Amino acid sequence: MASHPPPRFIRFAIGVAVAALAVAPAPAAAATPHHAPPSAGGDSPVAGVRVLAGTLADGATYRIDVPPHWNHTLFLYSHPYVIAGTPNPARDAGDPFTGHWMLSHGFALAGSSYASTGWAVQQALPDQIATLGVFARLVGHPRQTIAWGHSLGGMITAGLIQDYPGRFTAALPMCGVLSGGVAVWNTSLDAGFAIKTLLVPSLQLVHITDPAANLAAAEQAVAAAQQTAQGRARLALAAALADLPGWFTPLSVEPAATDFTAQEANQFLGLSDVTVPATLELRPDLEAHAGGNPSWNTGVNYASDLARSAGAREVRALHRAAHLSLSGDLAALAAGPRISAEKNALRYLTRFITFNGELGVPVLSMQTTGDPSVVPESDQAYRSVVHRVGDTGLLRETFVHRAGHCSFTPAETIAAVQVLMRRLGTGHWDATALTPQALNARAAALGPVYNVFPDSSGKLVHTPPAYQSYRPAPYPRPFSQPAR
Repeated sequence: MASHPPPRFIRFAIGVAVAALAVAPAPAAAATPHHAPPSAGGDSPVAGVRVLAGTLADGATYRIDVPPHWNHTLFLYSHPYVIAGTPNPARDAGDPFTGHWMLSHGFALAGSSYASTGWAVQQALPDQIATLGVFARLVGHPRQTIAWGHSLGGMITAGLIQDYPGRFTAALPMCGVLSGGVAVWNTSLDAGFAIKTLLVPSLQLVHITDPAANLAAAEQAVAAAQQTAQGRARLALAAALADLPGWFTPLSVEPAATDFTAQEANQFLGLSDVTVPATLELRPDLEAHAGGNPSWNTGVNYASDLARSAGAREVRALHRAAHLSLSGDLAALAAGPRISAEKNALRYLTRFITFNGELGVPVLSMQTTGDPSVVPESDQAYRSVVHRVGDTGLLRETFVHRAGHCSFTPAETIAAVQVLMRRLGTGHWDATALTPQALNARAAALGPVYNVFPDSSGKLVHTPPAYQSYRPAPYPRPFSQPAR
């Protein structure tokens, strides 16, 4: 099988902010001046930090950082998806700016690599708990333990508090796959099904025999479709079934609500750089973990799904402009051969992981409004299952008005940490502190060192905080396990 270079979406979708600000793992040492933000304007490294690194019983590595004046609060970091065959170090913070602030304010940090790459939820959950055991043995028992993480790590964060109640005091899932594994893979299947049915019938969506050739065929079809009005209308339909936002590049200006041409151009980037590679190139890894295909579209009514989608107006407008029958395209989707899930694989993905809505501890989520990888509707799916079991008093959601996956500034993340710590200190949420105005003021007060984000060239530029009041649309195809 021919090798295929890492897709573009790896650089963008699997934690662009994390990658751009990533902290390299340091070897174990008694004290090391790490987690110092580069170009920190004279802000000195955190001196005297104790670094502990080692290997867990299953081969996963761990990293622990303890500041000299530890405040007895531990943040356990769950890292994003790691592509098989790429480096997988243990990480205990998403970026060095945030890590520096946390250590300088007395918080200890810990995290593991997980014993597997790819869809490593099954391995991540016990490895993170084992890391807590190492911390207790080598450092001591924290008074408060807070789970936090990005992307797949945000999903693992929510999984930790669900599967290990009593081990955590609070959680901060950031850009997390909070719709759950079954829902997110079904949604990606829907977008792929539209591309297969309307653009490239030979496409394999499950049990892919030649991932490189299959992905190349899809990419060629999507690129060709973008050259015609009819093709663009059909790409918008595929994007709408996954609720892909019409805004892609961080630090760019969001297209106007009625600028459907610009929205589709952004969705084309999202499809070609994120959704199509994730749907086709990562699925073999998922199926290897699950022991088969856990996704299905049997019984799905795509006309009804489109009617609920945030992109429905755009799809209708672009089909009219292209003189293309939307009812004809929906009829083709209705008539297309459907895909069934394999029961054992579905059982696996339900276990690793879907959410039952039971929190038990305060949870503060963060999401960007223009995330092409984990759409903001994912947070709506999470809130719906939390509401079902009556735990909404423990949950608060925050949204940052920016395109991109995990595209938070360090200042925005730190502001969320401060509000979550206030919740733990007072025993109740501070409604005023959770307003976008208050969150933005907190972030701005941290100064220029922490209010940065990489531009398209990778250069860190000043980026004002952008918390916003936002209500996501319903998740396209929610799935959750019954409440216990």
